[in-house]
Amino acid sequence: MTDPGARRPAERTPGPRSSEARTSEARGAGPRRAGDAERITGGLVGFARTLRAAGVPADPQRTQNFLAALAHLDAAVARDVYWAGRLTLCAGPDDLPRYDRCFAAYFSASLRPARRVRGTAVSVTRPVAAPYGTGDPRTTGEPGAPPATASEIEVLRHRDVARMSEAERREVHRLLALLRGTRQTRRSRRYRPSPHGPAYDRRRTIREILRDGGEPARPRRRARRRRPHRVVLVVDVSGSMAAYADTLLRFAHAMVRAEPRATEVFSAGTRLTRITGALRHHDPGLAMDECSAAIPDWSGGTRLGEEVRALLRLPDPRGAIVVIASDGWERGPADLLGAQMARLSRLARRVVWVNPHKGDPAYRPLTAGIRAALPYVTDFLAGHSLAAFEDLAALLAGRRADPRGAVRRGGADA
Repeated sequence: MTDPGARRPAERTPGPRSSEARTSEARGAGPRRAGDAERITGGLVGFARTLRAAGVPADPQRTQNFLAALAHLDAAVARDVYWAGRLTLCAGPDDLPRYDRCFAAYFSASLRPARRVRGTAVSVTRPVAAPYGTGDPRTTGEPGAPPATASEIEVLRHRDVARMSEAERREVHRLLALLRGTRQTRRSRRYRPSPHGPAYDRRRTIREILRDGGEPARPRRRARRRRPHRVVLVVDVSGSMAAYADTLLRFAHAMVRAEPRATEVFSAGTRLTRITGALRHHDPGLAMDECSAAIPDWSGGTRLGEEVRALLRLPDPRGAIVVIASDGWERGPADLLGAQMARLSRLARRVVWVNPHKGDPAYRPLTAGIRAALPYVTDFLAGHSLAAFEDLAALLAGRRADPRGAVRRGGADA
């Protein structure tokens, strides 16, 4: 029989744990394996590449900042990943909607809480080459807009805008927003300091001599400043151009954003309307909304002769490159259009006519309006696809990619 007065063995009581042990237990008991870390890092880098493909400027430097920020946070917590990427990968407020869509599409809801790091799984949705119009909403930020691969974009570049689906047209509009609207430059009357300029800058040289107490100074030189050529775009918004007017206005928006002080845009229907101010919005959607509110004759008739005459009353076309985007369906007298185009060819530096129907191999310029205008047109281009808009941008930049659409003044394209 056991003595009740005997002392029982002392029970072990847990001692105080270190802060590192408590943190380790709270975070999942044990360090992460190297393979898991590499897999998570690869997923995060893939997310940055997805953002870059969607138009967010997530360059390598921003990606490094993203990974450095997550080194101080937890890559298994969706909130930490979201805010680290938003603060490091986005360049401005316009990138936030695209960032939210890409984040929701790239990462699934299976990002586990922090206490289950050992079983953490980062679900990655990789873009696959799927035909347009058959996109899976689970792999995209918005339904009906599948991600575009390089081969699909190449096919899309030459497709007629009027025959595209809504998802394809949105992709073309996204690519137009990324179009570089560089401009061919001209010599200005003003000078700028230049160490190898062709002319001596006497005033700067004399000022330096006087500042140094009369000591001889090295002669300073100067060169003329370079300014972009002014461009005037006239976009036909009549009913016959309804399938192309929106895309043409988005191209004009890209040109205005690239050179806002050297670009003027007018809409042409039954009257001439200046819409440059509406296109100065940074966001293309807001710019199109402003254009819709500013254009009173959308999908109406066409009076190109009267509108070109109204344009010639303004100082804008003098010495500028004038781009007229129209199919040439003229309701007014064709001889009036021909007379006004003759005046325009004498005042403008270059007259470019963009006709969406020229992209069709069977097209012939047989309408009265286009036949009256062609003898005074410097370049006759197609305007039906993304590749055609790239050719037009190359022409305005002075690096014509495909000269096959050129028409010499005084002749017509057969």
